[in-house]
Amino acid sequence: MKLKLSVLAICLCFLGFSQTRDLSNVLRFDEYLGMVKKFHPIVKQAQLVIDESQAKLMKSRGAFDPKVEVDYDRKKFKNTEYFDRLNGTFKIPTWFGIELKATFEENTGDFLNPQSFVPEDGLYSAGIAVPLGQGLLINNRMASLKQARLYREQAKADRDIYVNNILFEASLVYFNWLKAYNKLKLFQNILINAQQRFRGIEKGAEVGENAAIDVTEARIAVNNRKLGLEQSKVEFIRATLELSNYLWLENNIPIELQPNIIPEVNIEPVVDATFNINQLRRDELLLNAHPKLLSLGYKMEGLKVDSKLKANKLLPRIDIAYNFLSETPEVVRTFNTAEYKGGFNVSFPLFLRKERGDLKLAQIKLQDTEFEINATRVNLENKINALKQELKSYEAQNELTSQIVVDYERMLEAEERKFELGESSLFLVNSRESKFIEGQLKAIEIQNKFFSTKAKLFNSLAVNPQL
Repeated sequence: MKLKLSVLAICLCFLGFSQTRDLSNVLRFDEYLGMVKKFHPIVKQAQLVIDESQAKLMKSRGAFDPKVEVDYDRKKFKNTEYFDRLNGTFKIPTWFGIELKATFEENTGDFLNPQSFVPEDGLYSAGIAVPLGQGLLINNRMASLKQARLYREQAKADRDIYVNNILFEASLVYFNWLKAYNKLKLFQNILINAQQRFRGIEKGAEVGENAAIDVTEARIAVNNRKLGLEQSKVEFIRATLELSNYLWLENNIPIELQPNIIPEVNIEPVVDATFNINQLRRDELLLNAHPKLLSLGYKMEGLKVDSKLKANKLLPRIDIAYNFLSETPEVVRTFNTAEYKGGFNVSFPLFLRKERGDLKLAQIKLQDTEFEINATRVNLENKINALKQELKSYEAQNELTSQIVVDYERMLEAEERKFELGESSLFLVNSRESKFIEGQLKAIEIQNKFFSTKAKLFNSLAVNPQL
């Protein structure tokens, strides 16, 4: 259920925003982005990427958890105890594939395998298992843990990209809302002027100072301005509703703005401060800290770990184990080399086709990511340079359109004075006014593109501002 709230109500809900601002019906750009960053569901969803990476890291660390195993087996049939076997094991995996192991074994019964005979009170052992070839320097659990740590850092970079994208989209919506509002105010003011002109001409026609056809022409101008106003109202309502899609309360409750809420008009200083445009336009700004390149860098490091693991699979598998045996584990000296259980296992595929194929695939993925990093870096550099040049062009265009609008306004005022003195016609006045409206609309459109380009520069660098 949507709540219709004014900015006053919103500010009361968010003390962080309301304490330093005067309460009004103006929704400031920086406050708006602050609400989006704090409460929008997509931003919260981006945080789940971090939570997922933490869960995967915990899961990979589980491979190094100590483990207790108990194996109990008993058979009794027709009053005969065939066997009663108990085997308890405590294992501690370590980083370099080495495993520490302690066991307790107790076996009784009439039909035991001779090798299972142990002392009456059981047999204790403590030992170690070491892989000398495959699995010593790197193994599956080592690789999984390293990759999970890299994935966590990659997730942080990806989170910044997700948040930046939603702030970028929200910014464009705000700028469109501002554009619609500026158009609405323009047609409201123009309609007032056209109505005043129509009333003056209508009164002049009643006393014979103006022709009847001038009344008709003035009424056409009024109706055209009313039509433009109605269209701008629809555009403003649509833009307001679209803006509401980005406003939420803390408990995932969407907000619908009331019609009296308006955007901030003198917005350029706030946009520059929020996006930190001056910093983003610096030539020496490095791309090494770009979240996209950081994400790809962590991805590449993870693939390097996988490639090392696949290369390690080419080694022969040589596992050795040695266990000291004792009936009295509380006496340390009873664990000695005279009584032990040990052995080794060796295996090695003759052709290594599977292992060589896996290694080749890992190397291909690594090379593919390297190409992607290089291409991404060049694309970002070119895109950022193009946006910087585009910003310079729009700055010049804004100055030109501002001067054009001022000149159109002067021409309109001069034509209105001439019309009042009887030295001009209503047609020329309407023509001047149409040019003035056209210039204003062009200035509003260029301003929107100017702000949108700043947002694109902000998005291209994937900045995550502190709002």
